[in-house]
Amino acid sequence: MQSVRQITTGETGGVSAAHPLAVEAGLTVLGRGGNACDAMIAAQAVLAVVAPASCGLGGDMLALVHDPSRGTRAVNGTGAAPMDAGFASVTSAALSVTVPGLVAGWCDANAGFGRLPLAACLAPAVELARAGCPICTGDRGAIAEQAERLARGGAQGWGVVREGAGGGPVVQAEIAALLERIGAEGREAFYAGDMADAIARAVQGQGGLLAAADLAAHRSELGAPVSVGWQGGTVEVQPPMTQGVLLAMSLQGMQGVKIGDAASLDHLCVELTEASFQFRDRVAEGDALLRERLEIDLRRASGRGGPRAYLHTAGVATADADGMVCSSLVSVFDSFGSCIFVPEGGFVLNNRAEGFTGGANAAGPGKRPVHTLAPMISRSGESVTALATPGADGQVQTLLQILAKTGVAGEDLAAAIHAPRWRSEDGALLVADGHPEAEHLRALGHRVEMRADSDLCFGGVVCAGTEAGRPFAGSDWRREVWHAVL
Repeated sequence: MQSVRQITTGETGGVSAAHPLAVEAGLTVLGRGGNACDAMIAAQAVLAVVAPASCGLGGDMLALVHDPSRGTRAVNGTGAAPMDAGFASVTSAALSVTVPGLVAGWCDANAGFGRLPLAACLAPAVELARAGCPICTGDRGAIAEQAERLARGGAQGWGVVREGAGGGPVVQAEIAALLERIGAEGREAFYAGDMADAIARAVQGQGGLLAAADLAAHRSELGAPVSVGWQGGTVEVQPPMTQGVLLAMSLQGMQGVKIGDAASLDHLCVELTEASFQFRDRVAEGDALLRERLEIDLRRASGRGGPRAYLHTAGVATADADGMVCSSLVSVFDSFGSCIFVPEGGFVLNNRAEGFTGGANAAGPGKRPVHTLAPMISRSGESVTALATPGADGQVQTLLQILAKTGVAGEDLAAAIHAPRWRSEDGALLVADGHPEAEHLRALGHRVEMRADSDLCFGGVVCAGTEAGRPFAGSDWRREVWHAVL
């Protein structure tokens, strides 16, 4: 049985990330004088090297950056669909590719909040890619699972595909060189010139519409988060076009309920989750959705369902001694995204346009689809905590469970992260083995399906923050998530 992984407090900073090598990179940058934003970028860049099935230069990033002197700002490093007037639906892998926003997100976050040059933040990833390192455990299995799609996307010659499944070191010279160029030249190294042409050529060669002009026109969006009061403090989530507002809606709905009136706290959270997901296609309305009332039944399962089954993405949370705290997620959406390979850069492109649905979230030229990525920051007094998890539609659910356990049930943060979870998915309620409410939830009418507590569907939480002026970090025992402090 897994023991509770305790929260650790440091002096200089803390890093929690989806892979130990990403944690090491973040600490290295902190040790070289960087701040929490620099450490976040360093960790994300390493994840692009070691976890290419989950994230990479062909994908996106979303981050919340809390600075004590400036408050919290949201960095939206996601891209839009092609501007071609013929783009109306996603019927192939090539039509699923949106402009990759990760690199621009790094450049803008570094310029707005960083302390070190971007090249210094990317240096650990460059070193790993050039020297060679193993691909993370989860991605090794994905190579075989996605072999047919990767071959169709032109990735059969990619070193990750040829050598990554065996667990030995993989040299990625192309991505090392591109990361160096990005560090030296900034966004132009990716969104203009040879690399932009290479990306467009890869997509159009498969029948897609993404053009070099789409990359040239891309810009990150920086703005205010969506905020909601929570247990005397504030929870901040990403603004549109992400599903973060659904977490805010659920938290607000919980505050209007006397927990003693609910059959159980977990039942209440399930019902709030499923009620909030009825508004997924409307997340572009942002905090205006907080005026919507969530209709729930405190005594029996509604059976509404709503959340879907996707599992990928990787998280990074960081904090430093000056009080900066960052919460972030990086993703290519499905495993290896679209599987369309850009040989000149050594990465695959996302399939984020698969996130278009209907109504206000229908596909269209130049539109951004609703994103599942939902990092959050919680503030209470002088305490600031960043939490994020992979798991697509499971992200809102996992974070809601942790906030309910700490804010309502009074558990400490480490215990709340450790505890067995549930996930509403495609009409079923997936419940971890050992969950104390499993049979009670079944009796309330939920279609309970038991899963191993380590199942990917329950996420892998990253956690960092500051308490009483000192940085801390924590992490999930699930997946390959780790944390460390300096």
